[in-house]
Amino acid sequence: MSSTHDKALTGEFVSSLAQIAAEDWNRIAGTDYPFLRHDFLYGLELAACTTAETGWQPCHLLLRRDEELLALMPLYLKSHSYGEYVFDWSWADAWRQRGLAYYPKLLSAIPFTPATGPRLCAAQDADAELCWSAALDAVQQLAKEREISSWHLLFPEEAVSQRLLDAGLHRRTATQFHWFNEGFNTFDDFLGTFNSRKRKSLKRERRRVEEQGLKLVTLEGSEIREEHWDRFYHFYQTTYAKRSGHGGYLSREFFLNTAAGMGSQVVMVIAYLDDQAVAGALYFRSSKTLFGRYWGCVHEFDALHFEACYYQGIEYCIANGLSRFDPGAQGEHKIQRGFRPITTCSNHWIADPELSAAVGDFTRREAGHNTQYKQSAEGFLPFKQQGGA
Repeated sequence: MSSTHDKALTGEFVSSLAQIAAEDWNRIAGTDYPFLRHDFLYGLELAACTTAETGWQPCHLLLRRDEELLALMPLYLKSHSYGEYVFDWSWADAWRQRGLAYYPKLLSAIPFTPATGPRLCAAQDADAELCWSAALDAVQQLAKEREISSWHLLFPEEAVSQRLLDAGLHRRTATQFHWFNEGFNTFDDFLGTFNSRKRKSLKRERRRVEEQGLKLVTLEGSEIREEHWDRFYHFYQTTYAKRSGHGGYLSREFFLNTAAGMGSQVVMVIAYLDDQAVAGALYFRSSKTLFGRYWGCVHEFDALHFEACYYQGIEYCIANGLSRFDPGAQGEHKIQRGFRPITTCSNHWIADPELSAAVGDFTRREAGHNTQYKQSAEGFLPFKQQGGA
């Protein structure tokens, strides 16, 4: 007689997180990684940020044995490639040139959030290998039934990415810049690892913020009131409009109703000039990592972006014993400020065999370039050489 653990898992796709209770989702996904919390992802839906109209139709995967929920994975049906931070526009062009449709595609990712973390989440007593096998089968079957071109899983943990590579999915790599806490007690301890010239440069930047009369305040959880959220949303929207011509992916409702409800996992830094708030940076946190996410300002000030988005984050990590600070994608300017280059991953399943082979060749060549880039970036870190000043 077979045990219940021998029974096959069945996949179910839900078009809204309203179809699963928050306690059931969070029991499997946990709440420490803030971006997989039910209230975070469902909040994006409720604020009309992730809908069919915005090109982010939820299609989340649930795996059950009989009626018991054993695993889940965020999944979206995408009609474009915006808000992903793993750029595949050239792939869409290749599909078009062959007279094929690249969109819609399937995407397992946290919307608008290039932060590495769990993707397929399983119950503690579940067989991870079995869950991954069932997930791959379910997603590929859905793609074939709906004639969907591809499935993309972005920013998984490295072991997961390797598992998917071994299962036949292509892997892409890229570079981000993260800060690591080496047991520092103060910001000056961190600066003590810099060579003399870079240390003076960073101190000069921080001093320049003070000389302009700017004062920065860090708020957590319930300390962030509605007026702070309103002001921050204005900063966010204004800055996005200047940079990209639109007001950003996130709505005022998301900040006021969802981010504001995530308690101590939310940290806001506000810059004041003569008691007037002029800029802000928003972070999320887990028990070990600080995630820098959004920034905005109404006026440009010398070095304020570096202070609000990087140095205040480092100070927060040191004060709260966090081991890592992930400030987001891109930004070579982070290197000279003590952020080390790290490798991020994504995995890709392509339905068409010929195009899959072409994508595989592309990812292998790209990986070599990224390895060289990361090694080159490490040479620009500001830290002392062995025995240096």
